[in-house]
Amino acid sequence: MNILIFTNTFTPHVGGVARSVTAFTAEYRKRGHRVLIVAPRFHNMPEHEVDVVRVPAILNFNASEFSVALPPLTGLGEKFDAFEPDLVHSQHPFLLGMTALRFARYRKLPLCFTHHTLYEQYTHYVPGDSPAMKRFVIELATRYANLCDQVFAPSDSVRSLLHTRGVNTPIAVVPTGVPLEHFAHGDRHGMRQQLGIPQTAFVVGHMGRLAPEKNLGFLTEAVINFMHAQPQAHFLLVGTGPCEQAIRTAIAHAGLDTRLHLVGTLQQQPLADALHAMDVFVFASKSETQGMVLTEAMAAGLPVVALDASGVREVVVDGKNGRLLQEQGMESFSAALQQVAGLAITQKQKWQQAARATAETFSMPRTADRALANYQTLIAQARASAGEQVHDGEDLLAWIKTEWGILKTVAGASDAAMAAVMNAVLDSRDSAARDSAGKEG
Repeated sequence: MNILIFTNTFTPHVGGVARSVTAFTAEYRKRGHRVLIVAPRFHNMPEHEVDVVRVPAILNFNASEFSVALPPLTGLGEKFDAFEPDLVHSQHPFLLGMTALRFARYRKLPLCFTHHTLYEQYTHYVPGDSPAMKRFVIELATRYANLCDQVFAPSDSVRSLLHTRGVNTPIAVVPTGVPLEHFAHGDRHGMRQQLGIPQTAFVVGHMGRLAPEKNLGFLTEAVINFMHAQPQAHFLLVGTGPCEQAIRTAIAHAGLDTRLHLVGTLQQQPLADALHAMDVFVFASKSETQGMVLTEAMAAGLPVVALDASGVREVVVDGKNGRLLQEQGMESFSAALQQVAGLAITQKQKWQQAARATAETFSMPRTADRALANYQTLIAQARASAGEQVHDGEDLLAWIKTEWGILKTVAGASDAAMAAVMNAVLDSRDSAARDSAGKEG
């Protein structure tokens, strides 16, 4: 089949959505399917890309690592038509997501949408961040999902959340799979030697964007607490981001800077080597829709210590392949790390085996099977509908319905945001009135 994917983030950007698109695309192509990716331009893009259409974009939007796609130029429709897509898959509900919606509806193609992100956790990247903005993006994503034919949720937690928010489009749980072979083997000794980490050290590791939504302030303090109690402990972080300097400062202030190792962004074998140099993987984010980095770490045989949250509880089984902590407490997190560090060899091996078994359930072939099965159902349904008699004026009607749906989506999200603002104002006034009445009494 021919699959047309629209995404607001793609290589060389390093992030969950870009990695998901890359992983699924590679697996689909391996099986003989064609994939055409539509994505914004980024700095340092590969010079030669196969079946990738880049659109103009504002680079490093609002001093972030993200590119914001501008309205696509005319002529792209001809490129898409020449590809002869069987299905359109949107990775976002806005920007190129709206382009995906328009193209799918105008061409009467099935439209799938993956709800990768809890968008309300990322509004700090947008000027004018506020509770109203958070309400707006929740409503926008929900209403967009209801304009699609199929929604993919990366985890059961997200599927339940989307149902609660009012998504009535069919939802299938399709997490991003792990290419197990990429993480199965790594040079533990060589990576430690390269970084100056003693071979006998207990290494706490983390991988991902070093960004505020990852709850890295708490994580750093919890690891510092553990490192004070464990003189042989080191902290290894893979990734870059705006929180890097804050992490360095906190570790230095604690007098532990010689035991901190920030290695930047790693890929392929160097990434596997870094994971194998770790003894435990730590994670404190509450903004995930699936624990992709957790399954990658587990593919390398690492037990995980993490806070309970969506996308995490589907991966970490407390006491089996790591520790899943119900409350965010520095002492409890540090104590969990102490427990892992103190495991007997046989128990440690059991946790490592359980971690690898968990990763196997998230293997790329398995998750691609789920996605492709849904694609085939959608395509069959679309072809059955296309076999029905077509009447004059239906193309115009499809255009009107699509534009009206987009207008209603944006307007409805705006109304919900304004209602949130008004409710907040009224609640504030009521609270002030009660306080005043209490003082007078």
